[in-house]
Amino acid sequence: MHDLVIRGGTIVDGTGAPAFIGDVAIDGGRITAVGTVTARGTREIDATGHHVTPGFVDIHTHYDGQATWDSEMAPSSWHGVTTVVMGNCGVGFAPARPDKHDWLIGLMEGVEDIPGTALAEGMSWNWETFPEYLDALEGRARTIDVATHVPHGAVRAYVMGERGANNEAPTEHEIAQMSAIVEEGLRAGALGFSTSRTVLHKSIDGVLVPGTTATKEELIGIGRAAGRVGHGVFEMASDLKREWDEFGWMGALSKETGMPVTFAMLQSIAKELPWEEQMSETAKWNADGANIVAQIALRGTGILMAWRGTVHPFKFRPSWAAIDALSWAEQWARISDPAWKELLLAEENVFPQSDVLPLLHAVALGFSAQYGMNDGFDYEPTQAQSIEALAAAAGKSSAEYVYDLLSSADGTGFIYFPILNYADGNLDFVEGLLNRDDTIISLSDGGAHCGTICDAASPTYLLQHWVRDRSRGTITIENAIKRQCSDTARLYGMNDRGQLAPGMLADLNIIDLPRLKLLAPWMAFDLPAGGKRLLQKADGYVATIKSGVVTFENGTMTGAFPGILVRGPQGKPALALAAE
Repeated sequence: MHDLVIRGGTIVDGTGAPAFIGDVAIDGGRITAVGTVTARGTREIDATGHHVTPGFVDIHTHYDGQATWDSEMAPSSWHGVTTVVMGNCGVGFAPARPDKHDWLIGLMEGVEDIPGTALAEGMSWNWETFPEYLDALEGRARTIDVATHVPHGAVRAYVMGERGANNEAPTEHEIAQMSAIVEEGLRAGALGFSTSRTVLHKSIDGVLVPGTTATKEELIGIGRAAGRVGHGVFEMASDLKREWDEFGWMGALSKETGMPVTFAMLQSIAKELPWEEQMSETAKWNADGANIVAQIALRGTGILMAWRGTVHPFKFRPSWAAIDALSWAEQWARISDPAWKELLLAEENVFPQSDVLPLLHAVALGFSAQYGMNDGFDYEPTQAQSIEALAAAAGKSSAEYVYDLLSSADGTGFIYFPILNYADGNLDFVEGLLNRDDTIISLSDGGAHCGTICDAASPTYLLQHWVRDRSRGTITIENAIKRQCSDTARLYGMNDRGQLAPGMLADLNIIDLPRLKLLAPWMAFDLPAGGKRLLQKADGYVATIKSGVVTFENGTMTGAFPGILVRGPQGKPALALAAE
């Protein structure tokens, strides 16, 4: 008698092998048989007509604060994710001296658009060192497993104080101290180290993230901690300025330590290197013995704009500035007033001084690259679906069309503005990237950008758009599942998951692929202190299973919390090795 048997499903095992019809048996949180299972299960699930896949592994999230108070781990857990890696982009909450709590919150709020009030109320701060932070994470059960990086910003501030926070140069002794802290974190169970080197990442006070201008000596010096420990991924977001020679030090570090170095690969106005050059440099260094991996997004990375979001096209007009701090009820009363609408539409934008001024202009005036979201929106819209085109067809100015769209459904309308990864007006270039060995599906930013982005739904989008619906060309479901499960897990040394084989962790999804559908996003105010966040659910997940326990059935949480903290690399189970 097995604990659980899933019968008759179309098994996509995560290896890239062709799908087949079969059963999966689970005992003690592990898969014990795949294929034909004759013995009965204490519980059985009929998966006939459905796909059975490994649980999704999302390696780029920012649940660093939320994971300390929340067990559901939404929205990622709503989209088949069973493991997340946090602490990306050099921001996080450990190590943390007691007088730096507010500063670290301001850093996370500025970089990742997570409400500082929610972080301040939600976190207990019952840690100082990074190992103590891991202990705090381990003290809460969740629907999913969590793993994390050691973040550069927190380490720099811990060692260098205000000098570190202000991006001043460290001494050789301070580099050694930072490297020792990273080594301590890796030995305690962190899976990597992260940093940020982009002007788009700033604290709530407008200060660049610590480490943004770090020299190669600092980055390599810190990164050598992984070489001493024997594991760890070096993760980075960067503008890839030519004078920084990012690929030079990334390649040298990877070759010296043997560690993977992964960077955010995007079509970006902030990057000096076109995406083609980023990939050619990656290939060149890997041919020379490095292990550089490009993180890729599955859709245009952009902003969901709404009246109650972080930004919208009228954010810089004087009449909006006058009501920006009012309650939503007061704002909605003004928005609903035709006279106020006429006043707002007649005004010019007043932009603040900013080194991202072109982006602010695009938010307020870039109507040719903004798209109204409707039911079934697929995130690869055409130019004919742009605000500019639809406004012209409706005989309205673009600004008035936007106003009316945002005001629809009692002020809950959304506009999609892809600022990255959509320079061609399509995602054709991503299709090729999904078939390369030097790329990894990433950049969902689960838990972050609460008022602007909800890309934690990316695993669902992968199957709905890239596997099933895309008219411009799809990928196979076998490739998609391998990329989102096995490849992501292997990069971070989590070799006990991501594939359906005897001995592996029993992390699975049962998916009704024809019915799979992203639902409309909405703005919730359910974080601590009433903090806001964009959320998005999906239909079509019949069940999600974590370590042999059903955590979600038909989109509803069961109340089971089998998720744990992943400490360090996880070896492939002997039973799985024997089955190969």
